[in-house]
Amino acid sequence: MLHEDIIEYILFNYRWIFVCIFLLPSSFMYDVYIFFKNWISFKFYLDTAPFNHEEKVKNIQKQIRKWINSGKQQPMCTARPGWKSTTIAEPQYKQDFYNIEIGDMTEILNVDMQKQTVLVEPLVDMGQLTRLLLPQGWVIPVVPELEDLTVGGLVNGQGVETTSHIYGLFQHICTSFELVIADGSVIKCSKDENPDLFYSVPWSYGTLGFLTAVEIQIIPTKKYVELTYEPVYSLESIVKVFEREIKCAEGNLFVEGIVYSKDKGVVMTGKFVNNPKNVNSIGRWYKPWFYKHVEQTYLETGEKGTECIPLRDYFHRHTRSLFWEIEDIIPFGNHWLYRWILGWMTPPKIAFLKLTQTGVIKKLYTRTHTIQDLLLPLSVLNKSIAFFDDVYHIYPLWLCPFKLPKSPGLVHSLNGEDEELFVDVGLYGMIKDRPYDSVKTNEKCIKFIRENKGYEMLYGGTFSTKEEFYEMFDHSVYNKVRKELNCEGAFPEIYDKVNKKARV
Repeated sequence: MLHEDIIEYILFNYRWIFVCIFLLPSSFMYDVYIFFKNWISFKFYLDTAPFNHEEKVKNIQKQIRKWINSGKQQPMCTARPGWKSTTIAEPQYKQDFYNIEIGDMTEILNVDMQKQTVLVEPLVDMGQLTRLLLPQGWVIPVVPELEDLTVGGLVNGQGVETTSHIYGLFQHICTSFELVIADGSVIKCSKDENPDLFYSVPWSYGTLGFLTAVEIQIIPTKKYVELTYEPVYSLESIVKVFEREIKCAEGNLFVEGIVYSKDKGVVMTGKFVNNPKNVNSIGRWYKPWFYKHVEQTYLETGEKGTECIPLRDYFHRHTRSLFWEIEDIIPFGNHWLYRWILGWMTPPKIAFLKLTQTGVIKKLYTRTHTIQDLLLPLSVLNKSIAFFDDVYHIYPLWLCPFKLPKSPGLVHSLNGEDEELFVDVGLYGMIKDRPYDSVKTNEKCIKFIRENKGYEMLYGGTFSTKEEFYEMFDHSVYNKVRKELNCEGAFPEIYDKVNKKARV
C-alpha cells in the first residue's frame, strides 16, 4: 500500500517528465505523418476516394456476413482500439464483443459547393475539415474545438460549439448518414429517407449499425472572428450577460462563457469579419493558452475589449491546452519559456496519454478527476453553477449555449415548444480542495440533471441506473428502429456501452 502511494505521488507530481520527453515528440511526429497523409490523399486521390470508400464498405459487409455464418454468438462493435478515442474512459466491452475492422475511414469524399455540403467518412476529424474548407471560404456551422474530434464520434456521441445557439448540436448540421446494418446491407437515411433511423443515429454509440459516411452542411465564411470580451463579477451578472448575448437582437454568431470562480467570469461574443483590427493569432505556439489569455487580459484588468482572431486559430482555441486539462499534466505549460521551447509540440495526443496510462494513474484519475459536459436548460443556469460549485468546486467552467429542437430522437426539447435554449456546462479537472467520491458525487449530479430536465454527455460513461437512463433519454423511436433493423443480438443497447462498468 505504501509502495503504491509512493508511485501515485511520483506520477501525480512528475508525470510531466515522461510527457515532455516521450509523448510530445511522439505526438508531433504522428501529427506530421497524418498531415502529409491527408494532404497527399486529398491532393492526388480525391477522384478515387469514392471508389476506395466502396471497397471499405464492402469489407465491412464481408465481415458481417462472416459473423452471421459463425452463428451470431456475440454482439458486434468496431475493432478500433479504445485508446485511439478522445475520451478519457476506456471501452472495456470491446473485449467481449465481435470486433469488426472498419478500416482507414479518414477520407473526405466530396465537397459540393452548390449543394453546400461536404461528404466525409466517420474518422475524418475537425482539423482535417478546417484545413480543407477554410482556404476555400467555407466551414461547417458547428466546429467542436479539439482538432482530433472525429465526425463519427460527434455523430454517434455528441458535439457542441459556440455557434450552437444558432445551429444546434453537431447532429443538427448533418443532412444524411450511411450505415452498414446487422444483415450486412447498406442503408442511407435523411429527414426524407428513413427518417426514424436518421433521428435515432445521433447519441446511439454504434448500436444501430456501422456508420460509414456523413453528409454535413457547410456555410460561407470570412477570414477572421471579431471577438468581444466582457468580464463579469457576480453569479447573477454571469448569467444575465450570458443570456443577454445569446438573445441579442443584432445576433451574435459566437457566444461562449468561461467561469473562473462562482462570482467571476468572462462572456465572449463574436462575428465573422474580413477587415480585421487588433489581430491576435492565438494559435501560435508561443502565445499564452487561450483561457489564460482571457483571464489575464480581461478578467484581471476588468476591461472590456475586442480583438480579431484568424479563423482556424479561433475554432481550435482550446486545442493547445485541451481546454485546461494540460495544466494538470504539465503545471508550467503556460510559462513563456516552455511555450517557446516546447509549445510547438503541445498538446500530447489524448490517445497517447491513454495508451501509456498505468493502472495507478487510472485509479488516481477516478479518485480525483472529472471530465463531464452537462446539458441543462438556460433557465436553470444560475442554480446549476451554484450546484456544481458546491458539489465539485472545480474551475474554470465552460459555458456553451445551444438550441435544442423538439425533433424525434434520444435528445430533444422537453418544454413543449418547438425549441429550447440549453447550456453545455463543461467540468474538466482535478478536485483538489475536498474529499471526492466519484460514485456518490456523480449520483447527486445525475439526480440534479434529471430534476431539471437536462442531459449528460456520455463520452465518459454514466453512473445512471438503466431506469434513470431511460428516464433521461427518449428511447421510443430508437427502440422502434432497433426492432425494425433486427439489432437485438447484433448490437448492444446504448446503456450497455456507456455505463461505468463498460467504460473505465
